[in-house]
Amino acid sequence: LTQPVTPDLLVSPSSQDGDLGSECPEDRGNWTGRLDFLLSCIGYCVGLGNVWRFPYRAYTNGGGAFLVPYFIMLAICGIPIFFMELSLGQFSSLGPLAVWKISPLFKGVGMGTILIVSLVAIYYNMIIAYVLFYLFASLTSDLPWQHCGNWWNTDLCLDHHVIKAGNNTLPVNISNTVSPSEEYWSRYVLHIQGSSGIGDPGRIRWNLCLCLLLSWTIVYLCILKGVKSSGKVVYFTATFPYLILVMLLIRGVTLEGAWKGIQFYLTPQFDHLLSSKVWIEAALQIFYSLGVGFGGLLTFASYNTFHQNIYRDTFIVTLGNAITSILAGFAIFSVLGYMSQEFGVPVNQVAKAGPGLAFVVYPQAMTMLPLSPFWSFLFFFMLLTLGLDSQFAFMETIVTAVTDEFPYYLRPKKASFSAAICIALFLMGLILTTEGGMYWLVLLDDYSAGFGLMVVVITTCLVVTRVYGMKRFCRDIHMMLGFKPGPYFRACWMILSPATMMALLVYNIVKYQPSEYGNYRFPTWAEVLGILMGVLSCLMIPMGMVVAVLQEEGTLWERVQQASRPAMDWGPSLEENRTGVYVASLAGSQSPKPLMVHMRKYGGITSYENTAIEVDREMEEEDEEESM
Repeated sequence: LTQPVTPDLLVSPSSQDGDLGSECPEDRGNWTGRLDFLLSCIGYCVGLGNVWRFPYRAYTNGGGAFLVPYFIMLAICGIPIFFMELSLGQFSSLGPLAVWKISPLFKGVGMGTILIVSLVAIYYNMIIAYVLFYLFASLTSDLPWQHCGNWWNTDLCLDHHVIKAGNNTLPVNISNTVSPSEEYWSRYVLHIQGSSGIGDPGRIRWNLCLCLLLSWTIVYLCILKGVKSSGKVVYFTATFPYLILVMLLIRGVTLEGAWKGIQFYLTPQFDHLLSSKVWIEAALQIFYSLGVGFGGLLTFASYNTFHQNIYRDTFIVTLGNAITSILAGFAIFSVLGYMSQEFGVPVNQVAKAGPGLAFVVYPQAMTMLPLSPFWSFLFFFMLLTLGLDSQFAFMETIVTAVTDEFPYYLRPKKASFSAAICIALFLMGLILTTEGGMYWLVLLDDYSAGFGLMVVVITTCLVVTRVYGMKRFCRDIHMMLGFKPGPYFRACWMILSPATMMALLVYNIVKYQPSEYGNYRFPTWAEVLGILMGVLSCLMIPMGMVVAVLQEEGTLWERVQQASRPAMDWGPSLEENRTGVYVASLAGSQSPKPLMVHMRKYGGITSYENTAIEVDREMEEEDEEESM
């Protein structure tokens, strides 16, 4: 049999080798297992923040009372925006850039997302490198941060074993002393004494550099084949942390004084609920913990089959994430309670958040336990698995976004392109491995995903509900899942979620505080650089608008109107899923020729006018249904 010849009309203009434009999404790949998507989302959302930010935020904002605003903000901001991102990705099977075919005028939102994710990926992998450093350091019979007397220790170093050997009944003043674990972190791992500040990075710490190289190598090998490889790795990286967390929790609550820490963590202080700060903190925790706005959720959902039940998955992931955070709080504060009992000091003197908890306080607590290297190794292995699957999502987001923009050139070379991205981000992250690298990491952490990320999420919410249209978006979800979102989701998308995000944005601007690390205050030029990082991601939106308007024809207002409408090939990626109004367009093609062939092939719509009439008819039917 001779091979059928593809008519010229069916060939996409960007396809030089005669491939069908409509076949492009098939080459994109899909999840290979039923649980790949769900576990990838859980791994992405459950990250380092659940362990080192939530417990500290809870106890500083009213203890158990903090759970009230936390779950209210989860319902208002977290769940609705999470579901919106998954719906956009699954409906279109497109990454964070190409998905803006929904309204090409706002493609700059996608560019802003990619910039934010790239900056976060640079410093997030440095944190994984620190974890690897401690993981290797735990492979010893005697932890190196257990005692004073090493070359990196100073006269201020105070060994807790010395305190324990003394009179336990008298509380020891530890305010003017430094623990061995703190000096190990700052003076040995970071060697921060070799830098006078952010403008003086000092020399590269080659042991940290090698750890960073190893972490990038691990990430690359896991995303080598896209979601087909990372989807299998998450079966381990998303589930194993729970096993370790339960082990640490059981060990923690059996320690003497553990209840003291748990009581400190959960004692409700309801007067805090009258403070706006507590509600803002709850919303911020939800916002960053679920990872909305980073494009990871949208990217993962884009590899789903068209009818995957993302409604159910939304509740599983968001509630699972919240429960994990609360569980981690018990594991952390039970150990902090034990430490406070040993030192004879209040819990708030040993409690810290962020890297201070992961690399100073908790390692110090591990030295107090029997089999300390074993528990230390377990803790850092948990942090490694928690961090890696979040990093997979960041990298998959960047790679998918760019390959979806240039599918004919980059998809066949996806492995090489992923390697190029990893190498580029590794080289950009080298400054973080210097003696002053921690100052740069703090700057990136404070500004890369601050107000810029909120602007991206607010804009996405407003464009989908106001520009694209709530009715049209709900009809798309109905086509995909078999039911329309209820009043709860519509109310959140239209009013509650954007209003809450706007309040967060205003609060962040009004309550702006310059960055600091310990007693070090960042110079003005560093603050300006940080603010520019945030502003640049916001500027992508108007820049994208200018480009979109210039590509249209007519008066300025006509151009804006045309650019704000969905592209002709917007809709489900596979022909069998393109029903109703979407029959009129062929995915993956910008040319009107394949469009006409598609119309003849499937019958029905024969002109753009009829397409518009059918849209109007569906809208009228919806209005009638609602009135009944």
